[in-house]
Amino acid sequence: MTYSEHLRLGVNIDHVATVRNARGGATPDPVRAAILAQEAGADGITAHLREDRRHIGDADIDRLMEALTVPLNFEMAATPEMQQIALRHKPHAVCIVPEKREERTTEGGLEVAREENELAHFIAPLRDAGCRVSIFIAAEQRQIEAAHRIGAAVIELHTGAYCDAHAEGRFDERDKELERLREMAQFAHLLGLEVHAGHGLTYETVKPIAEFPEIVELNIGHFLIGESIFRGLSPAIAEMRRLMSEARA
Repeated sequence: MTYSEHLRLGVNIDHVATVRNARGGATPDPVRAAILAQEAGADGITAHLREDRRHIGDADIDRLMEALTVPLNFEMAATPEMQQIALRHKPHAVCIVPEKREERTTEGGLEVAREENELAHFIAPLRDAGCRVSIFIAAEQRQIEAAHRIGAAVIELHTGAYCDAHAEGRFDERDKELERLREMAQFAHLLGLEVHAGHGLTYETVKPIAEFPEIVELNIGHFLIGESIFRGLSPAIAEMRRLMSEARA
């Protein structure tokens, strides 16, 4: 199988909406951030419409579908409500993620192997509608095999454990997590799955992941939105793009 020379960057704009919702009102506008990210070289925009609408709202998705010229990656839980919203909009990609009301952010990968039959039936209408279905999973062989069996086109490997270990100075554990991600990216690629990765990536942690030739897209949000406070959004994205290109080269 061939490898992609260009490593795509998907920018998650959820936490622009988090800041907006902290005070109420209309600013800062996540759709404006998405357009700026698009102009700065993002290959796609990711937005997670959570059940509790804690950041992105339904109107944001409506406006993103109208405004974007790059693909929208619509993150959602495997619920009937979200399925209907996705079928109404038919975004380029739908990424199925686990979701708990009490969590601050997505804490781990989806349990595909245990819920294989239900997920296979859940994603079938999305595939039929023309959406590329991605499954957000831990770097575990059994989960990758299950994602493949249910007909997902894409997996997104959860990089949170690797990034957390780096941030906390647990470097032996970090290196083990990195090797696990490397092996599972290779395994998924051999199965014919398109491989993405994301969660917690920063300027310090992105290059080792970007070096994996099997990975074709990184989805990065919280760090870039935070860094944009100091640099501006376009320069923050440009620096991430530079590091990704440097690693891939």
